[in-house]
Formats: sequence, C-alpha cells, structure tokens
Amino acid sequence: MIESKYKSTPFLKKLLWLYFLLLLFEGALRKWVFPGLATPLLIIRDPLAVWLIIVSWRKGILEINIYVTLMMLIGVFATFTAILLGHGNLFVALYGARIFLIHFPLLFVIGKLFDKEDVERIGAFMLWVSIPMTFLLIVQFYSPQSAYVNRGVGGDLNGSGFSGALGYYRASTTFSFSTGTVAFYHLLGCYICYFWLSPSKRIPKYILVFTSILLVLAVPLSISRTLFFSVILLLIFTIFAVAVNKGSILKIIGVAVVLFVIIMLVSQLEVFQTATNVFTTRFTDANQVEGGVQSVLADRYLGGLVSALLAPDELPFFGYGLGMGTNVGSVLMSGKIEFLISEGEWGRLVGELGFSIGIIVIIVRLIVSVKITIASWHDLKYGNTLPWILLCFCLLTLPQGQWAQPTSLGFSIFVAGLTISSLRSTKGSS
Repeated sequence: MIESKYKSTPFLKKLLWLYFLLLLFEGALRKWVFPGLATPLLIIRDPLAVWLIIVSWRKGILEINIYVTLMMLIGVFATFTAILLGHGNLFVALYGARIFLIHFPLLFVIGKLFDKEDVERIGAFMLWVSIPMTFLLIVQFYSPQSAYVNRGVGGDLNGSGFSGALGYYRASTTFSFSTGTVAFYHLLGCYICYFWLSPSKRIPKYILVFTSILLVLAVPLSISRTLFFSVILLLIFTIFAVAVNKGSILKIIGVAVVLFVIIMLVSQLEVFQTATNVFTTRFTDANQVEGGVQSVLADRYLGGLVSALLAPDELPFFGYGLGMGTNVGSVLMSGKIEFLISEGEWGRLVGELGFSIGIIVIIVRLIVSVKITIASWHDLKYGNTLPWILLCFCLLTLPQGQWAQPTSLGFSIFVAGLTISSLRSTKGSS
C-alpha cells in the first residue's frame, strides 16, 4: 500500500479526473443543466467506475486482494438473498450491490493509478475551484429557496437547502444535497493545511491565503456542525503532524499567526457576522434538542456504532435485503425518502445484510481503515504529511460514513484512494 509498482496510462488517469469532476458537479447537472434526467444522472459515475475497474484489472494494475474479493462475494450473495429472502425488489438489490461490486474496488484502483504528485494536482484544483464555489455558497445563503440558484434535484421549486436557523438554509452549492458541501470544504481544508506545511509551486501564496479566508467563511455559511467539528479535528491532525516533525514548528507558528490575522479580518465582514449569528443559533438550538455537544459527538460517531451491534430479535438472518436502507431503495419501495432501516451506516448494513454478514462488512471497512492509518503514520515519521492530513477525512467516512448516499459514497471512496496514492516508499519501508 506504499507505492504502486505499475505504470498507469495517462488515459486512465484522465478517466479518474472525469470521475472527480462528476463527483463535484453531478448535483449541478441534476438541478440546473439536465433536471429532466435527474434520476439516471444519480449513477452517472457508475459506468465510468466499471470501465476503470475492468481496464485496470486487465492491465494488471488492480490486484484483487482479499478485501475486494470478500466485498464482491458479499455483494453477489446479498443480491440473491435480497431477492429470494428479503424485500424481493431486483432494482433495489442491484442499487445496493453497486457499492460492493463497483465503488469499493475503485478505492484500490485510485490508489494504484494516482501517485503523490497526482494527489497534489487534485489539491491545487480544489483550491482554484473553491473560489467560485464559495461565491455560489454566499449567493445561495442569501437567496430564498424559490430562487433559481437554490432549485432542487430535478428542478424542484421547493429548493435544495436543508433547514438551518433564522430563516436561512444549509446550501447545497453544486451538489444535490448539503452533505456534498460539507465534504467539499472538509477536503479543501485538508489541502489548505497541507500546502501551508508543504508549499507548492502550483499554489501561489496569495491563493493559499485567499482560500484560507474562504474556508473560514464557509464554516458559518454552511450552517453545518459537521463541518465545524471536521475543521477542528483537521487542526488537531495538523498540530500532531507538526509535533512529529519538529522542524515544522516555526512554520506552523507562522501559519497560526496568519490564520489569526485572517480570522480577525474576516470577522469584520458583514457576511461573516450574519452567517456566524445564524450558525450560533443553529448550534445552540440543535444542541438543546440533542443533549449538548458531547451527546451529539457520541451519538453521531459512537452511538450509531453501538446500536448497530444490538440487532433486534425480529431481524432476519440475512437481513431485510440489500439496498433497502438507501434513499433510492426507500423511494422505490415506499414512494418517499425515509429511513426504512437505520439512519446510521452500521445499522443500515446490519439491517440490510443481517447481523453476521453486516458485521463482516464492518470489519473489512475497519481493517482497511486501520491499514491506511498505519501506513500514513509510517510516512508521517519520514516527513510525508499528505497521507496523514488526508487521513483526517478518511477516518470520518471510510469506517462508518453513509455509503447509501451517492455523494457521500463518492467522496469516501475517492479520498480513501487519494490517501493510499499519497503514500510513498521511505527508507526502511517494505
């Protein structure tokens, strides 16, 4: 998992770039460009992923390891059990199976095709894209849900924003839902921290400063506690990276001073003050409902994991059927979006697949996460901070991120692949 011994073709790398672009702008296609094709565009990245997997396997780039083999076998087996013993809907089962048969293997394809330089190019692109993205975020924040810029999937006139506070909504930017906005800015934050620690000729200093300002603006504008906590965690990961590489201490002090100045300057902007007021209100109201910050953190990351292990007695041995816990599955089976099984990812897996198979999938995701963590820590000790910084995103989505939602699945798989790609051989590594 350190460095691929295979040489990838430029064509396959271009396909990966296309996958990334579709991940960023699939929502825009579904909302504004081709609203009439919103449903098929939901899986627009799937054929591309299939092609990447097939070609990579034929060229010997993708090695079918035990994790890919196990997940693909589960995907095939669970498809049959869902049809014969579960909900009985072929299309729902196939939609659920694509996670195991297509997207999980793609994680390792990305890890083999890209190298550290490619990962840095993705980061440079992210910084440039963040400029128009944040402008769109501001416009959506101040615009009513009836405005064209806030139209929902399929041109829905009710808007794409989620409830926020004080009459403002959580914006979706170029994504179908606000979860994409949160993922985008979390990944952007990873790259901003990395480029402050490891300056690149691809990123002019003024762009790095400007995008840092945009990130500070985006946190309250998003009205998302998830993004707020993600940025806090990112700063902890960054500080830890500096502590391990003591030579970066003076650099991080300089960065801290710059960050302090940025926050002081941004805090004087009216847009920041308004957004902060909305965000604070949302934060306070939600915490009162959910029982405070500690309760929120425990429930969102740990509570769902524990509850998944407490499977109900009436749960069938092979579960209720693959795909039933996804939004698409709920629409096809009930006619509306609702959580037919569980809102939490682990609960969904156990409910769809049954306790035994669901736990196997959870263990596979945990093992892959642990292996990436160990490899990232190893490289961090030798001065490569990129995989460690990306690991901050990876550990929030790979073990228990909501793969039932296409955008969340896409970001989880793509960033996990980037984290593997950013690993490099170091002295003494094997």
